[in-house]
Amino acid sequence: MKHRYPVELHWSAEDAGWIATFPDLPGCSAWGVTETDALLDSQAAAAAWLKACKAAGNPIPEPSPLVDDADYSGRFVMRIPKRLHADLAKSAKRQGVSLNQYVLYLLSARAAANGEARA
Repeated sequence: MKHRYPVELHWSAEDAGWIATFPDLPGCSAWGVTETDALLDSQAAAAAWLKACKAAGNPIPEPSPLVDDADYSGRFVMRIPKRLHADLAKSAKRQGVSLNQYVLYLLSARAAANGEARA
């Protein structure tokens, strides 16, 4: 495959395996017992998707640029409703941690539950 498209891997309890998807290629996915299996099979799936796209006369999408973690500072600003801010601050105080630490904990716990956490 001459194009290099970003691949996302996630665990699917419903399918009892790993799913590889290409955000730039709608509907293109592959399944595997292991992450490696899904990733290897994804290359054939992407090649077939691109071949079908070309045969149908549809334009071939450009790959999204790869993102490097160095592109992110680890900081972002978000506006939230005052009530939510107050509730989060009170919960953080009850836990004996800063609001930032508490929100980081909540985000990390949610990401881990969704299989999105990574080092």
